[in-house]
Amino acid sequence: MLAPVTHILPLTNIRRARTLPMAGRVMVRSGQKVNAEDVIAQAVVPSGHMVLDIRRGLGITQISAAERCIVRQQGDRLEKGDVIAESGGLFARIVRAPVDGEIISIGAGQVLLRTRTSIVDVQAGFSGTVTDIIQDQGAVIEANGALIQGVWGNGAIDSGLLILVAHAPDEEITRQNLDVSMRGGVVMAGHCANADVLRAGGELPLRGLILASMTADLIPTASSLNYPIFLVEGFGKLPMNDMAYRLLSTSEKRDVSINAAFNPAAGERPELIIPLPAVGQMAPETDTFSQGKTVRIQGAPYAGRIGSFIQAR
Repeated sequence: MLAPVTHILPLTNIRRARTLPMAGRVMVRSGQKVNAEDVIAQAVVPSGHMVLDIRRGLGITQISAAERCIVRQQGDRLEKGDVIAESGGLFARIVRAPVDGEIISIGAGQVLLRTRTSIVDVQAGFSGTVTDIIQDQGAVIEANGALIQGVWGNGAIDSGLLILVAHAPDEEITRQNLDVSMRGGVVMAGHCANADVLRAGGELPLRGLILASMTADLIPTASSLNYPIFLVEGFGKLPMNDMAYRLLSTSEKRDVSINAAFNPAAGERPELIIPLPAVGQMAPETDTFSQGKTVRIQGAPYAGRIGSFIQAR
């Protein structure tokens, strides 16, 4: 039986292709060192019209259900990254404006945008080395280091030094935990239940916030912020699993890259990478269940817990 793999690895080899959605200009060369936030490719989108399929973006089949998820109105002016629609539930999906524009019409589960000339950038996503150039599209980035794949992210990308706030896997972060000494850092905490904490992180500003979990009502606030917010476990009050907590808590003051992209339909999940000088092996994306295999439980009441596979029933 094949199973999807969620990686929590102290050392591995990471290779990711980072590409534009259309032809553009590649801005890096093979062998170049890049940081997570570096722009590696860029395209100019001329003014025109663009149709966004909300049903497809949210994974919803009914037109009426998709239109109820639209949070904008005809005539609204949008900037790139603004939320247009979002689904509810534990694993909410979000459709954002891909470019600056204005909503011309809404109907049949679709949004018609009149776009302005704009620039589309693709960032490296993590600190590493350019190994291959994809002509007119982007590049392949490679690094060796620790890798933690999360459950949800707000779509932002950045990097900075890791700062620990949580002294337990489920410790809740408060506004008082954040101070000016953390400016430009990536903070690791347990649980967040207050939108003011997320906004305070943007005001400092932080360059990332790693959480075990947060309450689902914070999704709109987290999605509106420009710095990456990364959930290891998900929504509700869930403690961080022992493997991830141990890996992060022993990596304080190391540089960490966060790519908080979240697009399940495209197989894209949030990733946290801690670059290391050692060489690792590339990990598989799927694996088979076998006796003694380390597994992560996804369903209640033990969601997020790490265990060993004994047998299938």
